[in-house]
Amino acid sequence: QVQLVESGGGLVQAGGSLRLSCAASGRTFSGYNMGWFRQAPGKEREFVAAISWRGGSTLHGVSVKGRFTISRDNAKNTVYLQMNSLKPDDTAVYYCAAGGWGSSYNIYDYWGQGTQVTVSS
Repeated sequence: QVQLVESGGGLVQAGGSLRLSCAASGRTFSGYNMGWFRQAPGKEREFVAAISWRGGSTLHGVSVKGRFTISRDNAKNTVYLQMNSLKPDDTAVYYCAAGGWGSSYNIYDYWGQGTQVTVSS
């Protein structure tokens, strides 16, 4: 089992930045690929980014490419999502996930509880 706890969400103005963190505990964090997803009210869960277990490979969703960056620190059992140039459309609950690879949410095994990001115009 892997437990995931997200933090760093909040309210920010359009054009601003936030950094989300996801702290993992339980089984060996460094052995898991990690991902970030988001879900806005009334919308399906959307892939944001993923990072391989060593951090050597990353994927970013089309809507965030060039603005968001995923990274990880295996020594701290933490994965990050740096979000720059935020837009109101980025408003959503952001979830951290472990155990999968790629953009399909249903292949990830473990999920955090989510953290709210709200971008005001």
